[in-house]
Amino acid sequence: MDMLEPSADEIRDWGNSVTQFMIDYLGGLRDRPAYRHTSSREIRSGLDLKLPIKGTDFDSLLKIFRETIVPFSRQNAHPRMFGYVQSPGTPIGAFADLLASTLNANLTIWRSAPAPVELERLTIDWIRQILGFTPEAGGLFVSGGSMANLAALAAARQTKEHSLGRLRMYASSATHFSITKAAALLGIGRENVQHIAVDEHFKMRTDDLIAKINTDLEAGYVPFCVVGNAGTVDTGAVDPLREIRDVANRFQLWMHVDGSYGAFAVLAQSATKLFAGMEQADSIALDPHKWLYLPVDVGCVIYRHPEIARATFAHEAEYTRMFGEEADEAFVCWDYGPELSRRFRALKVWMLLKGVGLDRLSEAIESNLACARHLESMVRASDDFEMVAPVELSIFCFRHVPVQLRNESPEAIDAFNERLLVALQRDGSSYLSNATLGGRFALRGCALNYRTTLRDMEILLDDLRRVAKSLLSRA
Repeated sequence: MDMLEPSADEIRDWGNSVTQFMIDYLGGLRDRPAYRHTSSREIRSGLDLKLPIKGTDFDSLLKIFRETIVPFSRQNAHPRMFGYVQSPGTPIGAFADLLASTLNANLTIWRSAPAPVELERLTIDWIRQILGFTPEAGGLFVSGGSMANLAALAAARQTKEHSLGRLRMYASSATHFSITKAAALLGIGRENVQHIAVDEHFKMRTDDLIAKINTDLEAGYVPFCVVGNAGTVDTGAVDPLREIRDVANRFQLWMHVDGSYGAFAVLAQSATKLFAGMEQADSIALDPHKWLYLPVDVGCVIYRHPEIARATFAHEAEYTRMFGEEADEAFVCWDYGPELSRRFRALKVWMLLKGVGLDRLSEAIESNLACARHLESMVRASDDFEMVAPVELSIFCFRHVPVQLRNESPEAIDAFNERLLVALQRDGSSYLSNATLGGRFALRGCALNYRTTLRDMEILLDDLRRVAKSLLSRA
């Protein structure tokens, strides 16, 4: 057997084995723990650590994947994997990744991958329409929200004359750290990201935004960009995007929206009104590998005026020069983002949108929103849980306050919930992450899985009560 170039029969056998694994894995998700407590030593004990000189047959490789990799991974497709903002992935996306890797297109310029580039441009335009941007808008698929934010802020920086002074940008205190990281990487500096206060719903306060811009102008800084959130990563809050656009217009600022988590919830009728003004942004970052349920990695950046991005990223070199091409066929992907080599990420986005359709996606997103609201209603009706932030999209922040702790200090309740989180994760039935809100520790979950049901939210509270009872009995 030549593992580098297997025969048709061997490829067929490999494919059948992998497909059977997928069937068994997805069919048994609810029977698996969402997470299994382990250690580096335990995982490495199941791996051969010697540098491989001779090859290994495919069945042996798949056996190691099935017996060592899968059990000791976090099961992100599990219906009660509520930690972080984690997509479950989809079978159609997994097959699309296989097909994309088989073709192995490199989407650098149109001539390098004509049909894949056309498919990407078509799919980007579908996303543009979903968001309500004007027909002139365009963009690219990138690795994720962090890269999308970096690309958008690089374009934003292009709009101001650097020699005027120190650039200044503005984002709420709830904004994802990738914004500050992008500022550092772009030479703007972490210290030149002004964090704007949030209100009791964790949304940006535009009065504080205006005050900080005016203070910076008086001090000789050059304000150039304001970042609004279409779903913060800690509470799911959507900033007042229309008001932020008005402020951006007043001070001639680039308006960027980080919609990595929440922007695709615009498809859900019950949430659409929250995103008013998003379509007026100069750029937006999105993650199809979040609320389009796709497997990582695929992020997206959309520019309202793509020519500004081209002025930012275009680079001419003799070995990339094109001859005799019409405008469409001369499209250069690297002119609109930081990456040169780019895999065919668009295929899984296209296959999902075309295969599933917006109606079914809207239903799935509405179901996630309903799950978070159901959790909130149960917490508010209980006498042993309390909400720490209101539910706006599908993120829920709350904590457990058993009767034994009701008269304890906030610090003691924080410490108990920290222990409870660790114990819940090790228990494996449900998985939450955490957030610190108003100085208090919160259990934090995100419903972002089309498999999750209202019953799963009830099981989550049952799991917390059960694990907490065990903790308190040992105290």
